[in-house]
Amino acid sequence: MPKMKTHSGPKKRFRKTAKGKLRGRRANSSHILEKKSPKRKRRMARPTVVSRPDRKRVRTLLAGRGR
Repeated sequence: MPKMKTHSGPKKRFRKTAKGKLRGRRANSSHILEKKSPKRKRRMARPTVVSRPDRKRVRTLLAGRGR
């Protein structure tokens, strides 16, 4: 049986932390920034933990890397 390949999109967009949590960019952080407050924009610049419903999907896509 051949090894399962990792999807190249998610491997560039998500990282696993030491404890196994998944981190990625926040939504709504790259456009229509004029109306967003500076505080909100600063918060959006930092990575966030992937939400519970999306975790399983992201883990499956990263599975080939043995991460």
